[in-house]
Amino acid sequence: MKVAIITDQHFGARKNSKLFHDYFLKFYNEVFFPRLEAEGITTVVDMGDTFDSRKGIDFSALSWAKNNYYDRLRDMGVTVHTVVGNHTAYYKNTNEVNAVDLLLREYNNVKVYSKCEEVLLDKLKVLFIPWINAENYQSTVESVKVSDSVCAMGHLELNGFRAHRGHVMEEGLDCDLFKKFTKVFSGHFHTRSDDGRIFYLGNPYEMFWNDANDKRGFTIFDTDTLKWEYVNNPNRMFYNIYYEDTNYQTFDTREYENKIVKVIVRKKSDLKKFEKFIDKLYASGVFELKVVENFQFQESEEFEAFESEDTLSILNRYIEESEINLEKSTIQRIVQEVYQEACEMI
Repeated sequence: MKVAIITDQHFGARKNSKLFHDYFLKFYNEVFFPRLEAEGITTVVDMGDTFDSRKGIDFSALSWAKNNYYDRLRDMGVTVHTVVGNHTAYYKNTNEVNAVDLLLREYNNVKVYSKCEEVLLDKLKVLFIPWINAENYQSTVESVKVSDSVCAMGHLELNGFRAHRGHVMEEGLDCDLFKKFTKVFSGHFHTRSDDGRIFYLGNPYEMFWNDANDKRGFTIFDTDTLKWEYVNNPNRMFYNIYYEDTNYQTFDTREYENKIVKVIVRKKSDLKKFEKFIDKLYASGVFELKVVENFQFQESEEFEAFESEDTLSILNRYIEESEINLEKSTIQRIVQEVYQEACEMI
């Protein structure tokens, strides 16, 4: 049997931004639901953080999620297994009060897991593991130890994996706790990474600048063969454009409508031509446009920012290569938190 695994959908994200929810809907309409129908998939596993805010949800965001996701799954006869993530648990130290359990009770096809539970997906026994916190840590460890499941699926924070591009998690649970399982699939980290046995599957779409051009989508898992397939989301939200006296007349701007765009100026010999380039981008219907010029480090620093790197990767590497007598991982963590907060304010 084939099942769809999706995680970290964050309905209500970016303060319930219409721009982002239109972007999300494009993924569901053009990628997710058509693939479920084509494959005849009747089981979806949601590995946490279905909603964005642990403290509350906008009524319009809830209505959007029901109309565009849950109603459609119910009407298709799809069973949804949902584990509680840290964004859907109201308290940080317990999963007892959580959004998915409270908001989705009208759906008989949705099963919520706030505690570890073994479930048969066809003939494959799987251990579902929700967000691990102070209250359920010991019981979760015990559930893992006694489980005879082949696979585990959950919302885990494990060290040694990429939390997002440019940042490897140095805190969290030891991976050895889960070595008994043939495969472990997890949500929580939005970037795909794996060690050959534990797989962070990544979220379906770009949400912040550090997600730009990072592969996103969902996963199809075969319970018979234990093989899986990433289904990529071809739609993007964030674009870096590198301007080097680029010919505005031949530059194609069609893909930037309703997108967030950053123009990084490397060479600008003619101001009027540059202004026409920017005008053409605005005319294409970009949602937000920023121009970055003269971004330089101090002359005494021998540091090069590579084109493929996002902002947070550059900052992390800059800290790593700096000669400072401070705990670099602590500084990187603080920078990451500040950067994430700044992104959420945009």
